[in-house]
Amino acid sequence: MGTLYLVRHGQASLGAEDYDQLSDLGRRQCQALGRYWRERGQGFDAVLTGTLKRHQQSLAALSEGLQQADLPTAVQCPGLDEYDSEALIRAIHSGPLERPLTPEAARAHFRLLREGLAAWMAGRAAPEGMSGYAEFSAGVAAALRQVQGIAAEKARARVLLVSSGGPISTAIGQVLGTPPDATIELNLRIRNSAVSEFAISAKRMALQTFNSVAHLDDTALLSFA
Repeated sequence: MGTLYLVRHGQASLGAEDYDQLSDLGRRQCQALGRYWRERGQGFDAVLTGTLKRHQQSLAALSEGLQQADLPTAVQCPGLDEYDSEALIRAIHSGPLERPLTPEAARAHFRLLREGLAAWMAGRAAPEGMSGYAEFSAGVAAALRQVQGIAAEKARARVLLVSSGGPISTAIGQVLGTPPDATIELNLRIRNSAVSEFAISAKRMALQTFNSVAHLDDTALLSFA
């Protein structure tokens, strides 16, 4: 079987006007992953990403560390784009939202996000500007079918997928058959630049590793948001 490497983007800009930008720490996290793979002779036969800036910036930083001139051109898949966390929270919380710039505000933000995710996945909330969870999940499933198509064409294919916590946890949930509350827990535990792995073939996928940050040997590089 081949291997699908699902990489969450590096740390973005939580609390800033534009969250969809890697922080300096986020770039260093992805560069470290690229170096880690380069030292182990890792290569890829195909690359898939979401369309968000943090996905493209993460791949660029990873490529810097990997130093592979022949890294395959990335295929952008809208189904790998993240949900709108602010819209999710506003769908279940009518009060003012404090920017998550302090530990206390960040805890409140993720508590509300957990509640918003549960309501959206259960169909109890319709966040403004967002599709329902069934459509979101279908987009992830379509990306996984693309991966299986690659596996059908090449034995032992090595596929890199760069996305966000929501699509990655949804993909894992689809493979493992987890209930919504477990999928939410997976989502909120995925660390920045973490790698999860699926064994893949044309007909099946199986989870091999989850949320690995072996490339971040400096604990100061660890982050979740």
